[in-house]
Amino acid sequence: MTNTIITVGRQYGSGGRYVARLLAEKLEIPFYDKELLAEVAKDSGICKDLLEEHDEKNTRSFLLSMMSGTQPAGDTSAMYMDMPLNHRIFLAQFDTIRRIASEGPCVIVGRCADYVLRDQENVLNVFIKADREERIRRIVEYYGADPLRAEEQLKKADKQRASYYNYYATGSWGHVDNYDLCVDTGALGITGAVELIACCAKLIDRKAELKDPEAW
Repeated sequence: MTNTIITVGRQYGSGGRYVARLLAEKLEIPFYDKELLAEVAKDSGICKDLLEEHDEKNTRSFLLSMMSGTQPAGDTSAMYMDMPLNHRIFLAQFDTIRRIASEGPCVIVGRCADYVLRDQENVLNVFIKADREERIRRIVEYYGADPLRAEEQLKKADKQRASYYNYYATGSWGHVDNYDLCVDTGALGITGAVELIACCAKLIDRKAELKDPEAW
């Protein structure tokens, strides 16, 4: 077990989702990837099919002032309903991620979770990467990608994730400054990545204990 909330960003084909799921199992804490969409649907009433259609995608329009804390005073419910659908979905995910994090430790994959939880303690933000050859090998072997189109598929998926993150979060997707830990699954393997992140989570737990006078 751990008391740390772990967010996981990942390059396409790096095995990041698999690492995150195994990590949650090892630490015996909840895991949220697509599972998050079911929680958002329950919290917001937005149809799950719509959530899946817009999952980690953006449509270019004005950036939500609500995200920067500069929303206008007064009742914002009308403003919420008048938002473009993709903004309503992001805001619903934002609220659900914060609700889930308030309930205890968990592993959350993607969806700008590191940005959403940026002001909270006991959060470990991780980015999973691997070199291009290793990622191409993985999407061909595990995802059934056409070897002749695997690199194009990889670039398209990474571009979509970067576009979503860069649009809604204050930072650049994959940039080292946004994360506490960057892990190369090509160098460490899946098991090694899980072990390393789990150790780091325990270190954060220990740091929090030392700040608590009752733990002295």
